[in-house]
Amino acid sequence: MNTIKLFFSLAILTSSSLLGFLYGGTYGKRAKSLSDLEYCLRVLESQVVIGNTPLPTALENTYKQGKGDMRLIFKRIKDNLLLEKQEDIYFSFLSLSEELRNKYLLKDADIEVILFLGKILGKSNREDQKKNFQFILGEINEIYKDASKEKDVYEKLYRSLGILLGIGIIIIII
Repeated sequence: MNTIKLFFSLAILTSSSLLGFLYGGTYGKRAKSLSDLEYCLRVLESQVVIGNTPLPTALENTYKQGKGDMRLIFKRIKDNLLLEKQEDIYFSFLSLSEELRNKYLLKDADIEVILFLGKILGKSNREDQKKNFQFILGEINEIYKDASKEKDVYEKLYRSLGILLGIGIIIIII
């Protein structure tokens, strides 16, 4: 009988802890996505502003040189522009907003900054592009700082809550 209680207690503790770790991990994933996005935007900026590379090629190079899963977004935007003959890059960015929300766990404010990039990218001279990139990178950096603070607080909170919930359930059952 005690072996059964011990087994179920361990199962409850393990599952509640796992849930806490999984839910807390969403905050870490958002911070990582924003960090990867910032890196990819710096690559794209160097391609567009410094290299004066055509936009589809710049997007392809960003995909190749970027880091993390966020670089896949730039490949999808390039493919949307070329294969689906999308005339305005903003609509290519807009078509990915649900994926950014669901897969990369970005918030609406994060996505708005990315959509702003889609509105201005390739629509002005190099000097204006440089200013726009600096503004967007500044915004992404601020959002990343907030996401890192959220990660530090909530990731630990949900991990601890998962463990404590499991212990609480075990105490109630026993």
